[in-house]
Amino acid sequence: MTAVLERPVQAPTPPAPPARDWTRPALAVLLLGTAALYLWGLSGWANSFYSAAAQAGSQNWEAFFFGSSDAANSITVDKPPAAIWVMAMSVRMFGLNSWSILVPQALMGVASVYLLYAFVGRYFGRPAGLFAGAILATTPAATLMFRFNNPDALLVLLLVAGTYAVARALEHEKLRWILIAAVAVGLAFLTKSLQAFLVLPGFILAVLIYSRRRISMLFTAAVALLVSGGWWLLIVERWPASSRPYIGGSQTNSALELILGYNGLGRITGDETGSVGGGMGWGTPSWHRMFDAGWAGQIAWLLPAAFASILVVWFLSRERMHRVAALLWGGWLVVTWATFSFSQGIIHEYYSVALAPAIGALVAMATVVLYRRGGFVGVGVLLGGSAVYAALLLMTANYDWLGWIVGGVGVVSAVALGLGDLTPLTVRKTLVGALVAVSLLGPLSFSLETASRVTSGSLPSAGPSLGASTGPGGGTRGPAGQAGGPGGLLNSPEVGSELVSVLSQDAADYTWIAAGIGSQTAAGYQLATGYPVMAIGGFNSSDPSPTLEQFQRYVAEGRIHYFIVSGAGMGGPGGADSSQISTWVQENFESTTLDGVTLYDLSA
Repeated sequence: MTAVLERPVQAPTPPAPPARDWTRPALAVLLLGTAALYLWGLSGWANSFYSAAAQAGSQNWEAFFFGSSDAANSITVDKPPAAIWVMAMSVRMFGLNSWSILVPQALMGVASVYLLYAFVGRYFGRPAGLFAGAILATTPAATLMFRFNNPDALLVLLLVAGTYAVARALEHEKLRWILIAAVAVGLAFLTKSLQAFLVLPGFILAVLIYSRRRISMLFTAAVALLVSGGWWLLIVERWPASSRPYIGGSQTNSALELILGYNGLGRITGDETGSVGGGMGWGTPSWHRMFDAGWAGQIAWLLPAAFASILVVWFLSRERMHRVAALLWGGWLVVTWATFSFSQGIIHEYYSVALAPAIGALVAMATVVLYRRGGFVGVGVLLGGSAVYAALLLMTANYDWLGWIVGGVGVVSAVALGLGDLTPLTVRKTLVGALVAVSLLGPLSFSLETASRVTSGSLPSAGPSLGASTGPGGGTRGPAGQAGGPGGLLNSPEVGSELVSVLSQDAADYTWIAAGIGSQTAAGYQLATGYPVMAIGGFNSSDPSPTLEQFQRYVAEGRIHYFIVSGAGMGGPGGADSSQISTWVQENFESTTLDGVTLYDLSA
């Protein structure tokens, strides 16, 4: 009998442990870091103009609906009221304070970062989504606006949400997603008028090219946009003018004029009757406006790379949703940049926050497309070039040491990547990571500087100054940007305790405890006292509200207690009605000075 030797049974090799998903904790770090950056040290009223409107909306539902500057409904702010609604509801729930005004803005910023991550991560991978979100989070203009109470924070959130929804609609041809997108843009229209529509060319082009249901998609979107964006406008236009507040920013008491003129086409043409536009020093329209001294530190860090990224994604990727993304974000970037660059009317540096989501998405998308195709040289050129430009901006702001680090790492990494196979693959991956890091370091430094101070007034700016800002009064940076002193067109006054006490006496006996020229002046006193203050002439003091006859009637009826003249004068450029009212008061009533402010007692 032959013995058979059995081969020993080899134990099965245990499966390799699954690779740990580092992107989920990284996302948590990104969102928590963003929240910390945007919430750190929040205080003050930011733009008192909007804070006063939020206060009014929390006290009176009619003021809430119209976006009135005061609870007695004399005049509205010069924008549709959607952003006011958010703040006013917060004030109703948590009381009037800095955090109830500003925390909603910060949370909108965190939500915008997450939605951008969700979009880019869905189609280009989570690392790309993290990079896109980090670019948005650290853009100085974004840090500024998500710590401020202008309408731009809500505008950005809604437009990012709309872009995500369009992509989802085209991914599976789902009408419900295009409906969501249209509603988001419609609400954005009720936030900042026609600026919301700058994303539409890219949206429409993507649908026309990549949807099999393009007709039904566009029809559904048009109807939803018309309803979601037009209902408030229709109600206001049909509401009897005699029983609602005057529509601030218009010359004919018309919401339609406000949206199409002052907040619409007038921004492009400069034809803004009654505004501070049209040759008031908003800079020279040109293709390089976004790179000029007042703008560059706000938004330009990765702007050249973003333009190049459109071409990278479109020509190097054949994936359908990649090209959809290139159209959506590329259209957003190009149309918004062109509008801002060549506008003849009012244009503020902080408007540039509207470019930040598109820049973040495009640069992250292009970086990943190049990386996956082994285009390390392309990544080096894209991000290394951006690092060199960032170094120049940093040195201009006297951040010399940081500029040398950013520029040095960028150049060395780009050159090493250009060596191709001479550089080991693991080293090339590390170099890409270094380029990603330094591309964020410059704007992050400006964002940290922005978050380290209280910014207020009508013309806020992010980061240290790189040169003269555009527009009357320039930008507001550092302690000099805090509201104080007499007030005027751009800033609200500081109000002393003695003056607050005098203005508050017998407040219940009057509709308005006081009236002042311009909304910023009125806002300061209203926030200090908690009672309605009439803003004569609206924001620019040039709106024909009230007329001299109306004001005289209010005084005769005992509805206004005081007329306030701040030490700096009347405020804005003014109009015939506000000038006539001021002259009539000074000729017919005695004045007294209190806390450096001239008061006229209209009840005497």
